[in-house]
Amino acid sequence: MRQATPKKNSNPHSHFLNHQRVREGLFILSCAIALFLLLALFTYHQTDPGWSRVSSSDVVNNAGGRVGAWFADVLLYLFGYPAYIFPLGIAYSGWAYLQQTPNNKKEPKTKFSRWHWLGFIVALSAGCGLVSLHYTLVSSHLPYLSGGILGTLTGLGLAKIFSDWGTTLILLAFFLSGITFFSGFSWITVLDTFGKITLRILSLIPSAYTTLIQKLNKPKIEEPKRKTPLITTETSKPNLIKEPLISKPKPPVIHAPTFTETIKEKIKIAKLDNTKKSLTSKNTSLLPPIDLLDPAAPKQKQTYSHSALEEMSRRVEEKLHDFGIEAQVAGVHPGPVVTRFELQLAPGIKVSRISILNKDLARSLSVIGVRIVEVIPGKSVIGLELPNENREVVRLSEVLMSQEYEQARSPLSLVLGKDISGHPVVVDLAKMPHLLVAGTTGSGKSVCLNAILFSMLYKSSPEEVRLILIDPKMLELSIYDEIPHLLTPVVTDMKEAANALRWCIAEMDRRYRIMSHLGVRNLAGYNYKIKEAQQQNKPLIDPFVPPSETATHLHALPNVVVIIDEFADLMLVVGKKVEDLIARLAQKARAAGIHLILATQRPSVDVITGLIKANIPTRIAFQVSSKIDSRTIIDQSGAEQLLGYGDMLYLAPGTGVPVRIHGA
Repeated sequence: MRQATPKKNSNPHSHFLNHQRVREGLFILSCAIALFLLLALFTYHQTDPGWSRVSSSDVVNNAGGRVGAWFADVLLYLFGYPAYIFPLGIAYSGWAYLQQTPNNKKEPKTKFSRWHWLGFIVALSAGCGLVSLHYTLVSSHLPYLSGGILGTLTGLGLAKIFSDWGTTLILLAFFLSGITFFSGFSWITVLDTFGKITLRILSLIPSAYTTLIQKLNKPKIEEPKRKTPLITTETSKPNLIKEPLISKPKPPVIHAPTFTETIKEKIKIAKLDNTKKSLTSKNTSLLPPIDLLDPAAPKQKQTYSHSALEEMSRRVEEKLHDFGIEAQVAGVHPGPVVTRFELQLAPGIKVSRISILNKDLARSLSVIGVRIVEVIPGKSVIGLELPNENREVVRLSEVLMSQEYEQARSPLSLVLGKDISGHPVVVDLAKMPHLLVAGTTGSGKSVCLNAILFSMLYKSSPEEVRLILIDPKMLELSIYDEIPHLLTPVVTDMKEAANALRWCIAEMDRRYRIMSHLGVRNLAGYNYKIKEAQQQNKPLIDPFVPPSETATHLHALPNVVVIIDEFADLMLVVGKKVEDLIARLAQKARAAGIHLILATQRPSVDVITGLIKANIPTRIAFQVSSKIDSRTIIDQSGAEQLLGYGDMLYLAPGTGVPVRIHGA
């Protein structure tokens, strides 16, 4: 049987035109022809011999010579002013032929050239018609009318049938369609881009108008010649303060850093009308008294007796045996909210078999929820946490009076609550160095933020810690609007919030420049060096003060804590740039003494992004609705099994095992 042989390309001319070098040569030739025609058209003169007239003069004024004069006369006589498009079309066709690539059959794409030239002819004819219809003046630079013979036939001819307006609409449609066929240009894209720009400009008008009105209505305040410090050295004494909570002496009052003029206009400076304290003053700042808080409830008896715990242990073993799991209760740890049973599994039983039974165990034990702790550090058992029948209320005053809080020396000590055994949990924000708090509505997130704020207010003075509170809800943090620790009044406008974050970045860079000049690594080392210099009566000079200004001394700097109650709303209003600002602060601001506390009730991946999670390893997860939300917050499930009302999982930095805490 005769075998089929592949069909060879029998068109050598087509293969020759397909070569890249040939296409480059044709492109250069088309550009040369286009330039020659443009030169001939621009230097056209009526006295030159051409196609429409004969001249006995031997003088040719056209820069293209007799050939150029002849071509210019032909193009202008046929097309009029639109003849100048003709050289551009030739140049573009050469470039288009250079750009096209051969198909699989090694043949050039001829269909594109047909549509290409068809669109050029349509656009040229419609353009000549429009010029003839709307520009009827006779020019001495043309051999015929402004639209040439072609324009007279199309424009004036169609005007007899469709009138001037109808002809204009038809020719304009053909002209735009011809350009699209010729160049592939999309008018829809142009309209879409123009519409987006217009909408963006219109959206900026209200905010610009509001800003202008605010600037016009802003009262003029006489300011001193020296730059106004963002953190003033003045502190106020609240009327409610009567006696200090802690009798230990506090550090002397310190001056705060100056604020740059560019950011000063964007953030309203907190103006505290207080008496000024000098560095040599021995008076200590008074802290709020503990009696401002609700007193702790008297100690109650244990919820479960020893016999009740034994009975519950046997019941847990029986229910596990019903599901085919052999385990023994090795220990019981009752707490204020939950009771943990430590289970010793029989050899060969995987933990994953129990992890999937949490809902079944909750149903069989008649409780609202069961949390299974797969790993307990330092032990070979697993944990089974059951909620107590009578839940104890954890009071903030009780934890603030605890020995753990009293012995904490850091001004950024935070009270979270009690662990499952009932021991107070106090953490240091300076070691975190940033905190992410997430959970559904009503899970205790806002109460946790208030406990964190009270922890800093009861531990540190305004000279040690300064706060920037951002509250999109305008309700949660507004009660702190008059405390002396604020750098600025509580920010409720999201655009002002972005400016506050920009100020933090500027302040971070300023602190790093000073610390680099002094050769210290963090804020604690800087403040120690400043204190040492002041004790020796050799204050340090600010090295970055301009020579034209008076030299100023360096003073100790406070920690700055930025608390954002709902940063999902902030990202929604301001946009992607907020995530970049937060990420930059989270990456670099630790040594400068600037810390972030972010809270959100929408724990989704578009809010808690990978960039934020990578730079904020310390997280608190309250009750969520699904395992996906729990993994988004703490990279593992478990938060969906919490009880709500302050029940949280605290993931400390450098650890992968969260700790269950009951919030105060």
